[in-house]
Amino acid sequence: MITDKARQQSLHEIFAFLEAGDDSLHERFMQSASLVKLEKDQYVCHEGRVCSHLALIIRGSAKVFKLGENGRQITLYRVGPGESCILTASCILSDQPFPACAVCETETEAVVIPASEVRAWLTDSSAWRDYLFGLLSRRLSNIISVIEEVVFRRMDRRIAAYLCQNVSDPETPLHTTHQEIASDLGTSREVVSRILKDFDGSGLIHAGRGTISLLNRDGLTEKSREL
Repeated sequence: MITDKARQQSLHEIFAFLEAGDDSLHERFMQSASLVKLEKDQYVCHEGRVCSHLALIIRGSAKVFKLGENGRQITLYRVGPGESCILTASCILSDQPFPACAVCETETEAVVIPASEVRAWLTDSSAWRDYLFGLLSRRLSNIISVIEEVVFRRMDRRIAAYLCQNVSDPETPLHTTHQEIASDLGTSREVVSRILKDFDGSGLIHAGRGTISLLNRDGLTEKSREL
């Protein structure tokens, strides 16, 4: 239960469906919700587990990924402030086990809702339905894009695009490892290391220990667009 008025107001600012909903949804949400804090690298859900609650992110970020039998993993999507994991919601509504894994990438604060309320509000509140269906639409688009990338696009093009997307300031290096890039893109660390070495030798980047600096962003962008 959340009774603090300031906290209730902050939740209204983060989750638009509370503003769009009626007083009944507000009351039920605050009665049912619990605040939780999760550490970086803490698992939110393991594959095969039953989903008893739905977490809505207030602060921080979580990653939803699929782990293969060969040990490789691929990131399906990330969940940030104001969002929730649509796979969790789907499992609650269908009474199916969670088909992937979810882990916090940063220290994360969230509000969790019991599965019974998630199902009940879907019938009772149009604002809640719009929130969940909006998440579903965006996540399906994300996952289709991931599939298209994996099936149709060469890995060096994907890594070039990944670097451009994750480095906004050319003066600030990207702090990551080859394994983290491989996990995000669904490939092996060896493949990432080989391609980054080629990029480094071509003057596109400088790869240090745990950092990657972009030396030629235009060249990387061009590389990402090659057929």
